[in-house]
Amino acid sequence: MLGFLRRRRHERKGYELYGAAVAAARQPWFYRDLGVPDTLDGRFDLVGLHAFLVIRRLAALPPPGPDVAQAVFDAMFSDMDTNLREMGVSDLAVGKRVKTMWEAFHGRSAAYESALGVDDAALADALLRNVWRGAQPPGDAPQHLARLVRRHVAALAAMPNDALLAGRLTFPAAEEVRA
Repeated sequence: MLGFLRRRRHERKGYELYGAAVAAARQPWFYRDLGVPDTLDGRFDLVGLHAFLVIRRLAALPPPGPDVAQAVFDAMFSDMDTNLREMGVSDLAVGKRVKTMWEAFHGRSAAYESALGVDDAALADALLRNVWRGAQPPGDAPQHLARLVRRHVAALAAMPNDALLAGRLTFPAAEEVRA
C-alpha cells in the first residue's frame, strides 16, 4: 500500500518526464535522416530508448529517484495502453499487447545498458538490432544514434538532481549530432 502511495505522489513528475522523452523521440530527424521506420514499432522503439535513458538516470539517484523512475515507467505503459485502445485494439487484446511491449522494453533496456558499458560499436550494434529490427538503415545511422545516446547520457548526468526530481528535463536536439 505504501509503495502505491509513494508512486502516486510522483505520478505527475513521471508523466512530465515521460512527455519529454516522447517529445525527444518525435523529432523528424530520426525518421527523415536516420531512416528509423516511421511506424508504430519505430516510434515505440525511440520512445522506449529515450524513456530508458531517463529511467536509468533517475534509478541511480538516492530516494525518491527510484520512485520517480517507476513513475516514468508507469506513465509510459499507461500511455501505451491508452494508445492501443484509441487505435481500436480490443479490450481483451490490450493486456497481451502491453505485456509484449513491456517485455520488449525490458529486453531493449538490458541490451542498451550492457552496450553503454562497452563502446560505441557495441551500442550502435544494439541500436541496429532494436531500432531498425534487421532493416538496413542509411549510411552510418546506427553510429549517429549511438553518438546521440552518449550525448543524452552526458546531458542527463549533468542535469541537477532537483530539476529531474521535479519533472523538468530537456533533451539536446537530435540533429545537432553529425558525422
